[in-house]
Amino acid sequence: MKKKNCSETQIVAILKQYEGGREAMDVCREYGISKATLFNWRKKYSGMEAAQLKELKALQAAAARTKTVD
Repeated sequence: MKKKNCSETQIVAILKQYEGGREAMDVCREYGISKATLFNWRKKYSGMEAAQLKELKALQAAAARTKTVD
């Protein structure tokens, strides 16, 4: 199955819809993601804003680069 790349703002918007009371299956069907993906995102990114999520991903990418350089 093709991996979808969602932007930070999309992830935050999807999580806010789910936390706002929408059913998980409805949100997943609308955005074409699996239920497991939604719950993994919720576990990782719940309570974050788009800017915080973008900063977190940038830090993770920088850490990965430094690990491969060594």
